[in-house]
Amino acid sequence: MQRKTLLISPELCIGCRGCQTACKAWNRLPATKTANKGSFENPPDLTPYVYNKIRYVEAPSEANPVRWLFISQRCMHCEDAGCMKICPAPGALFRTKEGAVAFNKDKCIGCKLCIAGCPFNIPRYDEKDKISKCHLCPDRIAGGLEPACAKTCPTGAIAFGDRSAIIAGARNAGYRKLYGEADLGGLGVLYAFKESPEFYGMNEKPAIPESIVFWHNVLKPLALIGLGGAVAGSVLHYLAIGPKRDGEGGEK
Repeated sequence: MQRKTLLISPELCIGCRGCQTACKAWNRLPATKTANKGSFENPPDLTPYVYNKIRYVEAPSEANPVRWLFISQRCMHCEDAGCMKICPAPGALFRTKEGAVAFNKDKCIGCKLCIAGCPFNIPRYDEKDKISKCHLCPDRIAGGLEPACAKTCPTGAIAFGDRSAIIAGARNAGYRKLYGEADLGGLGVLYAFKESPEFYGMNEKPAIPESIVFWHNVLKPLALIGLGGAVAGSVLHYLAIGPKRDGEGGEK
């Protein structure tokens, strides 16, 4: 099966957040109580029960007093995925046949190293210290359906299909460069930006932290063959998470 991709077009999004609701409904994610803190965004951030969130960006405009852009925030399903590189629990994070990065809560050990390995700050953990994030609705795709968010979007701001076809369609629509087309081996969620990525609050050059690369290329092979596994794990935790601090005191 060809790799599947979502294409997000912020200029087409009207901020209805129907994709958020559809995602929650399909994945049976519970509602959580939020409080208004002076923003139109709700919820204020991704949570273990919010896989997809519309981020509101107030952009400068000469034609209107306010120009709103709505950016879908979710797992990017990187081909070169830092979360998968650093995860020490076999099978906790895995690649589906459609190319998405999915998770198995039963195999997650709650180490949270995937947070350190993600350039987009996506993974969240529930009250049982188990990972949660967008998994691209593999159960729907297996049944010949598109992800719930793409199915629900009323304006076509979220498109789904074979990655090559999605890119070709964006080219025909006049988009010369797609955000994520080549980054990190190619993202599974592409963005059709008309401005620079920074304009939409995205990194121009997303990259896996060097500590994760060092773990994957040097420490992990040593740990797998049983040479210095404990030392490798300690060094990894220090590089990715940092030293443990005891209240206001020094490092432990």
